[in-house]
Amino acid sequence: MYRFGNAVTMDLYGKSHGPCVGCILGGIPEGLKVDMDKVFAEMDLRKPKGRIGTPRRESDVPEFLSGIEDGTTTGGPICIEIKNGNTDGSKYMAFYDTPRPGHADLPALLKFPDHDLRGSGQFSGRLTAAVVAAGAVAKQFVSGYSIRIAAFTRSVADVTDPEQRDLQSALESRNHQTRACTEELDKRITERIEEAGSQQDSVGGVVECVVEGLPIGFGGIWFDALDAELAAAMFGIPACKGVEFGDGFDLAKMRGSESNDCYHFEDGRIVTTTNHLGGIVGGMSDGAPVVFRTVFKPTPSIARPQHTVNLRTLEDDTVRAEGRHDPCIVPRAVAVVEAMTALTLADQIRRGFR
Repeated sequence: MYRFGNAVTMDLYGKSHGPCVGCILGGIPEGLKVDMDKVFAEMDLRKPKGRIGTPRRESDVPEFLSGIEDGTTTGGPICIEIKNGNTDGSKYMAFYDTPRPGHADLPALLKFPDHDLRGSGQFSGRLTAAVVAAGAVAKQFVSGYSIRIAAFTRSVADVTDPEQRDLQSALESRNHQTRACTEELDKRITERIEEAGSQQDSVGGVVECVVEGLPIGFGGIWFDALDAELAAAMFGIPACKGVEFGDGFDLAKMRGSESNDCYHFEDGRIVTTTNHLGGIVGGMSDGAPVVFRTVFKPTPSIARPQHTVNLRTLEDDTVRAEGRHDPCIVPRAVAVVEAMTALTLADQIRRGFR
């Protein structure tokens, strides 16, 4: 198992081509009424769509084996299991000799001699199905504290959403298969992904997440800092290669007089005039919406021939990934970013950082 969290924990188990994937969600208190329709809606958002996703299709119906009775949490561990149905691993056998560049194949094979490469095993994004199911429960828990979470596709390849988006705009992305905020962007991103797929290639992109409702002071300091733990959670998602808050790396071009988010009173509340810092200072919320972006690399499994080594002959070789792979994982990653955000906030609430 692979554990996330301290007070609210998620223990992942299973493999892409095993009988199931799942998790044990701990730390959710007794008495939370879980709306299963909302859980299933989150699972649907993670499923591949049309030609912009993998041809592998799974029902992805989470079974709650313990921890929820009559729709209400018992306070005990919540065991969630999701059956794997489409598990043809024949296309993966060549990777034992010729590991895929950009994938975990090479280090995994050298570190774990009995590593099961079918479907990429425990390194597969398939396990994020369980993450989304657990996150759907955590999202309902944090909503009890008036905290709302929404993410969307900020960019794919060279197509970038140029507008500043709030939480309501991010929620609109649920209506589009690419998780873009507008129909026009959805069309352009779809074209980019399909173009890459037709060329036996893949593309990456950026997911942006917005959190509203955090009170001033929510979070920890130093290694318990809210941004530190959110960043760690994002890096736990397969294919994540970077995280930035607010204006992120563009802050390096600013002066303090430009980057500081000044305060003022509005209807008796302290609010910030701008949000260059993404709603977090000193590891804690300053009351502004938390805004961060996560970059996901292009899918490493592509049908285009690539240079690699042959571990059997000990010579240079080439490899093609002819299995079922997403030409872009960004649209499906949006639901995973929301789930990991919810789990992080739930964990901080239960540890008293609110």
